[in-house]
Amino acid sequence: MKKPAFRSLLVGLLLIALAGSFWYSPAWLQLCYGLALFLFGMQCIEEGLHNAAGGTLERLMASSTATPARGLMFGMGATFVLQSSTLVSLLTIAFLSTGLIGLAGGIAVILGTNLGATGGIWLLALAGQSVSLSPAAVPMLVFGILAGFLKGRFAAFGRVLVGIALIFIGIDAIKDGFQSVGGNLDFASIRSGGAMEVAIFSGIGLLLTVVLQSTHATLILTLAALAGGQISVTQGFAIALGSNVGSSISTAFVGFLGSERSGQRLALAHLLFNVVTAVLCLLLWLPLTWLVAQAAGWLGFNSLLQLALFHTLFNLVGLAVFWKLQARLAESLQRWLPDKAADEVLIPEEMPEKTMRRKQARYLSDNMLRAGDTALRAVFQEVRHLGALSLEVICHVLFIPAEMLYQEEEPLLEPPEPPLQLDAQALYENYIKAPYSELLEFTSKMDIDDEAQQQQLLQAHIAAMQLVEIVKDSKHLQKNMQHYLQKPDSRAYPHYLRLRAHLFKTMCLFRRAAAAPAGSEAWKEGSEALDRHVATLESSFRSRVFDKLRQDELGSWHTSSLMNDTNYAKRIGSGFQEILRVAGAVGGVEILPAEEEEMPAQEEA
Repeated sequence: MKKPAFRSLLVGLLLIALAGSFWYSPAWLQLCYGLALFLFGMQCIEEGLHNAAGGTLERLMASSTATPARGLMFGMGATFVLQSSTLVSLLTIAFLSTGLIGLAGGIAVILGTNLGATGGIWLLALAGQSVSLSPAAVPMLVFGILAGFLKGRFAAFGRVLVGIALIFIGIDAIKDGFQSVGGNLDFASIRSGGAMEVAIFSGIGLLLTVVLQSTHATLILTLAALAGGQISVTQGFAIALGSNVGSSISTAFVGFLGSERSGQRLALAHLLFNVVTAVLCLLLWLPLTWLVAQAAGWLGFNSLLQLALFHTLFNLVGLAVFWKLQARLAESLQRWLPDKAADEVLIPEEMPEKTMRRKQARYLSDNMLRAGDTALRAVFQEVRHLGALSLEVICHVLFIPAEMLYQEEEPLLEPPEPPLQLDAQALYENYIKAPYSELLEFTSKMDIDDEAQQQQLLQAHIAAMQLVEIVKDSKHLQKNMQHYLQKPDSRAYPHYLRLRAHLFKTMCLFRRAAAAPAGSEAWKEGSEALDRHVATLESSFRSRVFDKLRQDELGSWHTSSLMNDTNYAKRIGSGFQEILRVAGAVGGVEILPAEEEEMPAQEEA
């Protein structure tokens, strides 16, 4: 059975089993109903804030990571508002992967997310089991839905109100669900021994958080179960500890699969922080729980407030350990996960078509879609990647070693040595069409309302489309290039050598101009040099071919082939010129890989 069919069958069976469980247990249905409302409410808040803020969140994060203290506060505030430390961590990975923030700033935000998760727990614990949030949720839901019929930010804020209302209703439903379960579910009666009990319920907290993708959701379930007497205080502590590790596992999974090295470093930092904190708390379990019990006795805390206090204490333990180690941790992560050696040549010189693998997009992942600025930056990076691939494909079509493209001084081209074998169509499909298709799919999922960003995205689309068209034009050259460059005795041979050299110089001039910042003097000089060189195709090359025809040094068959291929070469040059004009029109859609921008050093707190 194929994987998609098996996956569909498995999902169908799970849905049937879930539906059957609802019929069997109305209390379980009530619990799942509340959890579904809570998770959907989180999604509504995320979407509403994103639409209301536009690029504000990205700019705020970039400015809020200048010092460790500000990064910590941003992480706390964002987690409290979005009600998900996992979501904030994934957003931070996306910002880091596209260069909006540095690694040290990202670590500070991650430290803040765990403390931010405690804020919501304190509020819910203070509200207690007797306080119903539904009366406040109903008017919010009405006003939120009404605002949704308006346009712009009113609709976005309405979405936020709907999200908050759904979270409130969901919390009440979860509490009612646990009350309905009553004595049928009593983990508190389980006494499997101190260490074993802590390990079991820590594992439950970990699994719940991985499945629900939200520490808050796990802790709200824990508070409801604790208030209903289904679990003991110690078991609640263990679930809270496991939920912290679970949030970092979710982040690490997404970070390692869908990010570059920078995002992977931050995902590992999050995992290290939570795992080390959990291990320390397990070692200090007795003094920590004793301290919470003593404080509860002095302050008159109930079991819900004890859970909130324990959650705060063990996160403070982790923060105290890692706060002064942020810079050292960042340096260690750089050593453990060094930047991958950039392949100077992306397409190997000799690769049989049968073993040729499709090139995947390098910078695009679903995590980048969480914010508009990160998605747009990822598109620019992928267009640069596509630009480098396009130049190398054309080098292969012209039977020029791709490494010659990256030499500082323009090298002298030697005639290619036969036999010349190449499948230009396979190169196009594997190295151009595949990543370009991924780019189109990625941009179709982007949600950008800002007019300036929409214009930049349009220009990036135009640049990518021009690159694809240029490669298609080069494919038409390949047949005659391969035919005549293997025949030194042919009258057309020297002309195809000159056409090959002309196109190579066109690529070199384009690469130098495109690597410079758009609008700079180097960019202007490079663009003008490219324009002058492209013009020589008409004034020099084409007229020389006609002269040879009149002098009977070229036959009409050879001349027609050269004229057709000259037209393709002209279109290639015009395409490169258009890409530079597009880059200049919006202040710089960078087409080729440039040196990585160095992030500003983080100030001391």
